[in-house]
Amino acid sequence: MTPTLRSQALGATTLSDGFDVLDVCHRQTVLTLGKLAALISSLIKNGPDADSRSLAREVIEHFSTTARLHHEDEERHLFPRLLRDADAATIQAVQRLQLDHAWLELDWREIGPHLEAVASGHSSYDLDFLREAAAVFTALSHDHIALEESFIYPNARGRMGDAARLEMGREMAARRRAQRGLVAGF
Repeated sequence: MTPTLRSQALGATTLSDGFDVLDVCHRQTVLTLGKLAALISSLIKNGPDADSRSLAREVIEHFSTTARLHHEDEERHLFPRLLRDADAATIQAVQRLQLDHAWLELDWREIGPHLEAVASGHSSYDLDFLREAAAVFTALSHDHIALEESFIYPNARGRMGDAARLEMGREMAARRRAQRGLVAGF
């Protein structure tokens, strides 16, 4: 089993280094963006059949919970640290990523209701809108991940010692456990 698949099988909350959790989420996001593309293809060919409804639920689950927690993790743990005593390029990159978070959330709020309709088997979704909005959302997501992985994460890793990375991982795991408890009604 590859490290990424082992990490996914174990669940993000079992990983000790906060960057492991962030990296796993990026892999899950890329996979889920592929599911979004597959969903749109399926809708074009078959309409909201059982496979489309299942894919829609998976996409909704990821972008409504996991991706939002991921952005919160970055806003809490990485961005403030990077903005302290940062050079102009780092400040510009962090500000761009913060703006991306806002745009991704806005895009998701527009896409989400259409996917909810698909997941419920309703025909009240707009396939043309969904196709266009998903393309924009997907492109922004890929660009966002590329900037984080090529510049932000290496920069942040360099500023954090092992203890800080472990504490970040513990805090992130605790919030995810609390989130699961809220969803489960605990």
